[in-house]
Amino acid sequence: MADDLGFGDVGAYGAKPENVMTPNIDKLAEGGLKFTSGYCSASTCTPTRYSFLTGTYAFRKNNTGIAPPNSPAIIQPGTETIASILKKAGYKTAVVGKWHLGLGGPEGPNWNGELKPGPREIGFDFNFLLPTTNDRVPQVYVENHRVRDLDPNDPLWVGQKKPNPDHPTGITHRNTLRMNWNDGHNNTIHNGIGRIGFYTGGHTARFRDEDLADAWAKQSNKWITENKDEPFFLFFSSHDIHVPRMPHVRFQGKSGMSYRGDAIVQLDWNVGEIMRTLDRLDLTEKTLVIFCSDNGPVLDDGYDDEANETLGDHNPGGPYSGGKYTVREGGTRTPFISYWKGRIAPGTSDKMVSTIDLAASLAALTGVNLPEEGMLDSFNVLSALLGEKSAEGRDHIVSQDNGRRGNYGLRVGNWKLQRHDSERMYNGNLQMEAWTVPQYTLFNLTEDIKEMNNVYEKFPEVAKRMKNQLQSIIDNGYTRK
Repeated sequence: MADDLGFGDVGAYGAKPENVMTPNIDKLAEGGLKFTSGYCSASTCTPTRYSFLTGTYAFRKNNTGIAPPNSPAIIQPGTETIASILKKAGYKTAVVGKWHLGLGGPEGPNWNGELKPGPREIGFDFNFLLPTTNDRVPQVYVENHRVRDLDPNDPLWVGQKKPNPDHPTGITHRNTLRMNWNDGHNNTIHNGIGRIGFYTGGHTARFRDEDLADAWAKQSNKWITENKDEPFFLFFSSHDIHVPRMPHVRFQGKSGMSYRGDAIVQLDWNVGEIMRTLDRLDLTEKTLVIFCSDNGPVLDDGYDDEANETLGDHNPGGPYSGGKYTVREGGTRTPFISYWKGRIAPGTSDKMVSTIDLAASLAALTGVNLPEEGMLDSFNVLSALLGEKSAEGRDHIVSQDNGRRGNYGLRVGNWKLQRHDSERMYNGNLQMEAWTVPQYTLFNLTEDIKEMNNVYEKFPEVAKRMKNQLQSIIDNGYTRK
């Protein structure tokens, strides 16, 4: 799972080589099934990750916005997840990379003690995590239940307020920054970059931004090698290409789009490292690989990293409008590839699939029954993922924004309804501009893929039917049949 990667950000989906090259991701697309209607369930990270793991739309759980640094565990023990389902089937399970789903009990994380509950309480045997997201504090790894390499004589403190008047921040020490902020990322400074939130201590545990991708590759390849003789499930959760974009120096300057493009190159390298490990261990023909993103693209997202200035003719969202934070197609329609050498025939599929469906689909693949009271919105689209002739995808998909604005999108066939919060009617684009829109808008994606021509008044029967369907989906509490 990539982070903030748009439909058009990789070569297989239209990126030009002079802008950015993604040979490893393209190889998956060329040898597997490239979906043109592959979705995540939300246009921001925390709700998509919640839905992916639980098989339930995040809007069904209160307060599913972007998790703050000290968020308690959002997925509580006892909740069935994709990991717990596969564990029942005899799989070893791990998550490596960005978490951003909270840790600890109701009071939040105990950074200097055991970080429970966490991934290991919801089905994962092993975790090596960036606990929040890297523009939020703290910059430490969490291995299983503890902060890795933490010196007890230098305890870690994480808070929402400045710990003391002399604490350096992106405001008081702006002249020391190596990447300037332009919106909000101006609290504690680490590695010359301002963050959201404050922290002190834990210096031996802190990582350098440039080393994240290498740490993910090392831990993933080590874990795969250790578990090569058993069935395994690895959730590889990259932080690329989320801000702050600070790829390793060996990737800097490797694209035509400054830090954002270079982070895509680094992401592609991570994909290649995992595939090379599978090849080396003779596991490629035994392993189903899914490539996706947690939401659509964003350019300037709070740091001056030349994302806008170096964009050129690159289209991060491909043919779609909008991106991260929006319920337009560009917010949730992303690269989505299934690859299984010798099992999946190469090709392109227009079947509608979503990351929320992986729970039910992998349960079907491994012969595990879904829980009666869980995974409420996960559809079995295994036949579509495998490219079978009788393949069926979804007949509809709901998308949400970050959960706080209350905006929804509903696609049924080629019709797309947008419902915007009546108190904050909002739309948006990659330049983070916002404008007022009607509470309801309707688009015919066959004729208007960019969702520019509102036909709500022109097709009142379609609009009424879709309004009722969306409200029914929200009220009924489930969509899985």
